[in-house]
Amino acid sequence: MSIIDRSVRLSFIVAGASALGLAMVVGASAYDGTNCKAPGNCWEPKPGYPEQVAGSKYDPKHNPKELNKQQESIKGMEERNAQRVQYFKQSGQFVYDTKKIPSAN
Repeated sequence: MSIIDRSVRLSFIVAGASALGLAMVVGASAYDGTNCKAPGNCWEPKPGYPEQVAGSKYDPKHNPKELNKQQESIKGMEERNAQRVQYFKQSGQFVYDTKKIPSAN
């Protein structure tokens, strides 16, 4: 293998790598962030998605009872904690299980 063959092969490799790099740079710079409300905020709904979701076929129509489950759970937790604190103040003994507190039964 001669020196000329090596240099030609190396030239083709370098040219190919350059072309690939240039294609990647051009492809990455082609996105211009169309319809951005602010820099980095370029979310757009799919075509056909309504401006207002309420009343459309995309409206999840949540059940209020299901939405209030967490609030009811927190309310129950606060009531149990109040029972624990009250019993601790009376007896000086902390009882985790509210069923074992004499006044709670």
